[in-house]
Amino acid sequence: MTISQEVSEELLGYQRDEITEYHIYRRLAQTIKALENRQILERIADDELRHYHQWESYTRQEVKPERFKIWRYYWISRIFGFTFGIKLMERGEQGAQVNYDHLRQWIPEAETIAHEENIHEEKLIALLDEEKLRYAGSMVLGLNDALVELTGTLAGLTLAFQNTRLIALSGTITGIAAALSMGASEYLSTKSEKTDKNPLKASLYTGAAYIVTVVLLILPYLLFANYYAALAITLAAGVAIIAVFNYYIAIAKDEPFKRRFLEMAGLSLSIAALSFVVGLIVREVFGVEI
Repeated sequence: MTISQEVSEELLGYQRDEITEYHIYRRLAQTIKALENRQILERIADDELRHYHQWESYTRQEVKPERFKIWRYYWISRIFGFTFGIKLMERGEQGAQVNYDHLRQWIPEAETIAHEENIHEEKLIALLDEEKLRYAGSMVLGLNDALVELTGTLAGLTLAFQNTRLIALSGTITGIAAALSMGASEYLSTKSEKTDKNPLKASLYTGAAYIVTVVLLILPYLLFANYYAALAITLAAGVAIIAVFNYYIAIAKDEPFKRRFLEMAGLSLSIAALSFVVGLIVREVFGVEI
């Protein structure tokens, strides 16, 4: 069947996507230890290659993969987890599936390819069992608790002490003590629940998320002499941490981003504002001058 130049150019774009994703799935499969999961990824990669050749039968042209896209998704998956990388890429595939609809009048295989792309997604979701996501609840607990408690503490200390070094010292001691406490609490909580999660790992994920957050929130007080500027940067950093983490969870676990982000950001900033006022009141009532 003869196809128009416009359709041919569109198919060349699909060819490039298919051969690119073939290489991505192949490279990721080599990094997975579980045999069953690796075999599924290899089968999906083979399907992508077959789709490439189906489009090629109409365009009569070979297309090279996008090397940068291969590199990007490979390293995103290695750094942020297999689940996040694959689902981020699958979101791009969903857009392509919508575009297949208008090709069916010229290319009968378009419907079959679209169906197979849906099967890919189902298979991927079925095999995604990643430790990072199994312990995401523990990370959320540590992150959320650190953001709420420490932004509030730092805001209160800022008005009470008005000295960046002293605020950083007090915040660090408070943060480390709270991280150890949260880790211990998560260990006991997970152990009592008797789930498939390892209590020690759950506590380490909680504590690690808390410690990382503490470091990022304290850092402005070590870099800036002006305590108001340090507080402003700390609050901005807190909002940025919330945005990044919620974006990760939204992609990896198919959860809504906006609602979770606004809820966490609103809670953290509200606590910080109240603590700021409390710090001012305490300073005035007790006549603290440092």
